[in-house]
Amino acid sequence: MSEKHLAVIVLAAGEGTRMKSAKPKVMHEMAGLPLLGHVLATASALGAAHVVPVIRHQRDHIEEYIRAFFPTANPIDQDDIPGTGRAVECGLAGLPNDFNGAVVVTSGDVPLLEVSTLDALLEAHLEGGFGVTVLSSIAEDATGYGRIVRDSSGSFTQIVEHRDATDEQLDIDEVNAGVYVFDSTLLRNALGQLGQHNAQGEKYLTDVVTIALSEGSTVQALAVEDSWQVAGINDRVQLSELSAELNSRICEAWMKAGVTIQDPASTWIDVTVELGRDVTLLPGTILKGTTSIGEGSTIGPEVLMTDTVVGAGASVVKSHVTGSRIGDEATVGPYSFLRPGTDLGADGKIGTFVETKNAKIGAGSKVPHLSYVGDAEIGVASNIGAGTIFANYDGINKHRSTIGSHVRTGSHNVFVAPITIGDGAYTAAGTVVRKDVEAGDLAMNVAPQRNIADWVLAKRPGSAAALAAEEAKN
Repeated sequence: MSEKHLAVIVLAAGEGTRMKSAKPKVMHEMAGLPLLGHVLATASALGAAHVVPVIRHQRDHIEEYIRAFFPTANPIDQDDIPGTGRAVECGLAGLPNDFNGAVVVTSGDVPLLEVSTLDALLEAHLEGGFGVTVLSSIAEDATGYGRIVRDSSGSFTQIVEHRDATDEQLDIDEVNAGVYVFDSTLLRNALGQLGQHNAQGEKYLTDVVTIALSEGSTVQALAVEDSWQVAGINDRVQLSELSAELNSRICEAWMKAGVTIQDPASTWIDVTVELGRDVTLLPGTILKGTTSIGEGSTIGPEVLMTDTVVGAGASVVKSHVTGSRIGDEATVGPYSFLRPGTDLGADGKIGTFVETKNAKIGAGSKVPHLSYVGDAEIGVASNIGAGTIFANYDGINKHRSTIGSHVRTGSHNVFVAPITIGDGAYTAAGTVVRKDVEAGDLAMNVAPQRNIADWVLAKRPGSAAALAAEEAKN
């Protein structure tokens, strides 16, 4: 159908008390997006002219997210009248008065529903000319769910809530999934007839189906084969279960696309991550945010990487990396900590127990061991000696250091910023560099070594060291 004749209403007004959280339920994250983000991404992918999230609890927080990431959506507040029927009624108020197409209704806590499933539901609804189409599923345990009742020919007759079902109806395993397609005219008319004459004092959306049938409209229920798609989240146990299921599907999709994942059970990949062909992910790898891994790179084991771009053929082992860039054929780790602003050039190295921040490290340059590089720029093919510290903070301000190309720095150096070391320069071991070093110069702190004769014999008499010294002298 054309975009202008389709609207999607997303129910996201609930508090989600069973989450026991200060955060609204639909804003809890799964695979890099809030639950609501997954649902709105699916709704947007349908190409609907109108996407209307219905919100209430902590509305400002939710609306801020919607405005930032789904600016074409039109969030609408639910008022004090409770119930799913009232939520949809409020959502309809966010549509143009002359809208006369199909209305899809789904929930903000059902994150695995796929675009293809909604497309098929819409197609069946429109081709059959139905007033209402209900998405159902086959439940292993139907306790608490509304049952889909059919006649002897298999046609839909009604939805019966669990508490109202007969013993025979309780044996039905086909349940209402809470996803619908409505004709907008029928929906407006039926919502206007809803009452609150029930134990909960709510307006129930399922009553629209009853009204539609009583007025002669046709209703169908279509069962989704993959029941995970319509699984909702009410507490953190269910959040964990669905997160694991989604992650399993993400890993499977990447493996089919040419990525090697040695242990999918311990590998977690956000939906926003991009992986190149022949990437290898080793156990314990977690890839988050807008991370992108280039072709043929190996990540892991035990890597946490967030919002980072990795080139082709790179290797990252047992490290934490955030907001960084790692060039082609570069190596990182083990036990490295790359903080935001790190940019490691092609064939470069950030090695064992190295921390970097706001550091641009040129192609072929290496920081191999036990160092901190902050607020610095290092040229190409330079080597930073073990135990080097870039002292970038004077207690008030941060300062930058610039290290040229083909520089060789000694072990246990301290570079007191701001400082510049020219191309091809050397620094001696143990040097504290406080002044700029010209290209090709050697910087060193000259302090003659003093040996005090027989100090151990005099100051540590009787010790193992003294005995060893005496024996060596004799």
